[in-house]
Amino acid sequence: MMIPVRCFTCGNVIGEHWDEFKRRAREGDEDPGKVLDELGVERHCCRRMMVSHKDLVDVVAPYQ
Repeated sequence: MMIPVRCFTCGNVIGEHWDEFKRRAREGDEDPGKVLDELGVERHCCRRMMVSHKDLVDVVAPYQ
């Protein structure tokens, strides 16, 4: 699966927060902004990367 490892704009490592963010914000129906605050992702560019990332694995390979 492709996860956003680094922010394209500033280069900060954001991959370490991806699984927790996806579990809580996308699948758990929590507010993404609050989840990112709790994970310590403060920069706007990094937050944008996390919120706007789309997992294409389900689209490209729908059969498992």
